[in-house]
Amino acid sequence: MAPRIPFFLLLLTLSFVAEVGIVTIQAAGKQHIPNLSPTALAATGDGKAIFVACATANQVLRLDLDMRRVTSSFPMPGAPSGLAISPNGSTLYVTCASPESKVCVVDLFKARIVRQFEAGHTAMAPVLSPDGRTLFVCSRFNNEVRVIDLDGKRLPRRIPVEREPVAEAITPDGRWLFVANLLPAGRADADNVAAAVSVIDAAEARVVKQIRLPNGGGSLNDIRVSPDGRYCAVTHSLSRFFLPADQVERGWMNASALTIIDVAKLEMLNTVLLDDLDRGAANPWGVAWSPDGANLVVTHAGTHEVSVIRFPALVEKLLKLPASLERPIAGEYGRGARIRADVPNDLTFMSGIRTRLKLSEADRGPRAIVMAGSTAYVANYFSDTVSRFDLRTAVVNAEPIPIGPKPQMSTARKGELYFHDATLCLQGWQSCSSCHPGGGRVDGLNWDLMNDGVGNPKNTKSLLWAHKTPPAMSLGVRGTADDAVRAGLEHILFSRQPEAVAAAIDEYLRSLQPVPSPFLAHGRLCPAARRGKLVFQKAGCAACHPPGLFTDLHQYDVGTRASFDGADDRFDTPTLVELWRTAPYLHDGSAATLRDVLTTPNPYDQHGKTSGLTGQETEDLVAYLLSL
Repeated sequence: MAPRIPFFLLLLTLSFVAEVGIVTIQAAGKQHIPNLSPTALAATGDGKAIFVACATANQVLRLDLDMRRVTSSFPMPGAPSGLAISPNGSTLYVTCASPESKVCVVDLFKARIVRQFEAGHTAMAPVLSPDGRTLFVCSRFNNEVRVIDLDGKRLPRRIPVEREPVAEAITPDGRWLFVANLLPAGRADADNVAAAVSVIDAAEARVVKQIRLPNGGGSLNDIRVSPDGRYCAVTHSLSRFFLPADQVERGWMNASALTIIDVAKLEMLNTVLLDDLDRGAANPWGVAWSPDGANLVVTHAGTHEVSVIRFPALVEKLLKLPASLERPIAGEYGRGARIRADVPNDLTFMSGIRTRLKLSEADRGPRAIVMAGSTAYVANYFSDTVSRFDLRTAVVNAEPIPIGPKPQMSTARKGELYFHDATLCLQGWQSCSSCHPGGGRVDGLNWDLMNDGVGNPKNTKSLLWAHKTPPAMSLGVRGTADDAVRAGLEHILFSRQPEAVAAAIDEYLRSLQPVPSPFLAHGRLCPAARRGKLVFQKAGCAACHPPGLFTDLHQYDVGTRASFDGADDRFDTPTLVELWRTAPYLHDGSAATLRDVLTTPNPYDQHGKTSGLTGQETEDLVAYLLSL
């Protein structure tokens, strides 16, 4: 067993990647203990210990389940974002997320890192093949899954997937790998907009199918295959972006969902809601199966709860529903689901099948979950604790297990908690992060918010540098980001909060830093991007997007008004920083790619003088913009 490393001997300078990007903590003349932020769990085969990945402390902890305390610590070269244990229990694989991520191979007997693999931009969610010979890793911002042959007989392979893969699960026979993509891809002004689960043939290392979620499905966080290999479950939000955002009751804006996939058919069995009629279960995150497959457990990061679902009963109820009715049934408005298509809209469907368990007040932000026998263990991101409960009694233990000192909550850290806390919202239906996942970024959807009237949906903007680049919102209807934060609490969360809450959220948003683009080559512009930088000047882009903030903070008519817009609408000039991450583009999300921005909606050169560019110049300009 490795010797335990005291917390006060943690490195004084820690560089880590959390949802906010790349941050550096420095201790100036005094001891500084960072938050741990447990973000991933893995249980040993004998059920005696779990390993905890601490994202903001660059370490992995071993938690002894009998003693209920941390017994050893493994320092990591980057932010640990995912864990996998070899079938024989001798090796731990740790993804360390950064723009140039590593997979660290830890020999648990030697208690040290013995090997490292390159893993792309922001590696996470490692999964081992059943024979332990192949490691699959999500390279989130490369939009790909990397296949690493641990025997070293084949070079690593790359499998393109849809958009920001954040979780994956493999079937017990090793045939299919299911990958959860965080966000939808493509235009946001389409009738149906949803993220997908990519299905990969593990042997051939290729995507064979994209299983599209129901309309509005996004913010996927976790995915797991049942022990018998028959079903796959994925947690996500279900956004009603096609409705005016004038209320939150009954999931009018955001509902919390669980989609079940039939593995044999590679098709959705159905999508069920995890909320109740009068109480949301916002931000579903981790999911785990009991070893016998009898229970499916889901964490709710926004409402600080856990759902325990009797899975055979759920499947039985779903399979009993017909695809359609032979004849309409009149006079039954408000009744529960009668056909399969009704289920994603039925807030009563889980009645009698699911038990909601509230965590203690000391446990904030439940995310990862893992089973050790009949006991479930939940990592609480903001409180640096692990909750536990026995599925046989379905009672959460009142005393959480601390994995470090009591967290030091700076104002920005409190703001991060509030940003993700759905208990601030009326009935707990959503949090700020419901529409701004990934650390205040985008959900890829158009929303018809009430701040600029009804019937004119706008694409969600990233909140990166929002306080530096006023005004806020596409039409500039909020003079500053401070105004927008307070208006959002009142008119989107439908809640009145103390000024200290809004001020803390402001501080959190100000702390967000850009993540280096995956299109950079070791932090530098590639040749095409260097040429594109010259085209950027030639086309006049720099006039409204001057380097630095890459916005002049003014509003313009750039020829992008559409049918939902007013005749006099002028649109705020957004920063181009992190443009690679914020698709789709334009105020209405009508441009799926930057190439579309430069060509299709700009025939009169109102949005940069691009009509005269050659095909190569356009490609070079796109390369430069994607590098910012």
